[in-house]
Amino acid sequence: MCCGSDRAPRRRVSAPSYPAYGQDIRDRAFEIACQIVGYCDDLMKREGVGRILAPQMLRCGTSIGANLEEARGGESRRDFISKCSIALKEARESLFRLRVAERCQLGSEGRAAALAAEAHELAAIIAAIVRNARRNLAL
Repeated sequence: MCCGSDRAPRRRVSAPSYPAYGQDIRDRAFEIACQIVGYCDDLMKREGVGRILAPQMLRCGTSIGANLEEARGGESRRDFISKCSIALKEARESLFRLRVAERCQLGSEGRAAALAAEAHELAAIIAAIVRNARRNLAL
């Protein structure tokens, strides 16, 4: 008991160490970027519209992780939110382009669908990060 109080003393809960904080989402963004690079490389080796879609998909798919890394080094909370918001837009664009590739049956069967599912999950996670960061900024 502390200072005559009936309550037990509070245990301090430490925050995650800075280098590990948010690493999972950045790792997942890096992994999907590498997978999109391989998928786009496959599309470029084929004939057809996949060769036009691939560079656009490559730009937005690799930009997700790049913007999350930029957010990590943000100069302010607003800068962090801005960079994460850009990453969210890129994730949504990637999801759209992957859905088009899936519907048009571009590339190996099922590959675009798997990438689209991961892009959808990343978009949901990043949306929650942005929403929470904006809420915390308002406090």
